[in-house]
Amino acid sequence: MPIWGWLYQHYFRVTSDGWQHIPANRPFLAVASHNGGLAAPDMYMLMYEWFYRYGTDQPIYGLMHPEVWNVSQPIAKMAMECGALAAKPQSAMRVLRQGAPVLVYPGGIEDVFRPHRWRYRINFAGRTGFIKLALRENVPIVPTVSVGAHDSLLILGNVYPVVSEIVHKWGLPWLGGLDPLTLPIYLGFPWGIACGPLPNIPAPVQVHNRICAPIVFDRSGRDAANDKDYVWSCYRQVKRLMQQELIALARERHPRN
Repeated sequence: MPIWGWLYQHYFRVTSDGWQHIPANRPFLAVASHNGGLAAPDMYMLMYEWFYRYGTDQPIYGLMHPEVWNVSQPIAKMAMECGALAAKPQSAMRVLRQGAPVLVYPGGIEDVFRPHRWRYRINFAGRTGFIKLALRENVPIVPTVSVGAHDSLLILGNVYPVVSEIVHKWGLPWLGGLDPLTLPIYLGFPWGIACGPLPNIPAPVQVHNRICAPIVFDRSGRDAANDKDYVWSCYRQVKRLMQQELIALARERHPRN
């Protein structure tokens, strides 16, 4: 994958640490925060480094929203080359039961298009499915945070709440019949100023990825996954720890921000 190596070394000039935290010889759920629009350079660079370090004999599979295949075939194709799967519980469970790790970005499109002023804020959009998955399959969660990729385009704000209210009030259909969940206004390539979750060309910013220590929950199994209070407790634990790690990484890499 020569193009990926060039992007890693020269375009994004990636640095990373914490690889000693990767559990050996067992499946796990890597949980990360999305950055940088649909281009998501931190995700692609993380998956490239995984394959560079471990090769195809020890693959990691990333879960990607199924609608990406409809929004942008080129991005979907690039993601599949790096091990992406459609984000469905059955797919994740099958891979974990085969002994392979899974990478998930719970915040989805709301996270990847969060405003630039919130670039150091973990946003899981209230989704707890990844917690239920980890509990049900009895696998540890390995948090992953990233700094820099959200500077690859400048997201100014989100007009989705206003547009959504108009759409529902007047009974209008969404373009293409697909609710976008977010309507960011951003400045970036190739559109200049644009509105909507459109594919973008990321600016050549430096990306820093960090693998954090695994989180092992006190309980596991189907009963734990069906306990709503326990699921939310685990959700808050993961979010709190990742927020702390993200702030620490940001202070190290971008002390003036």
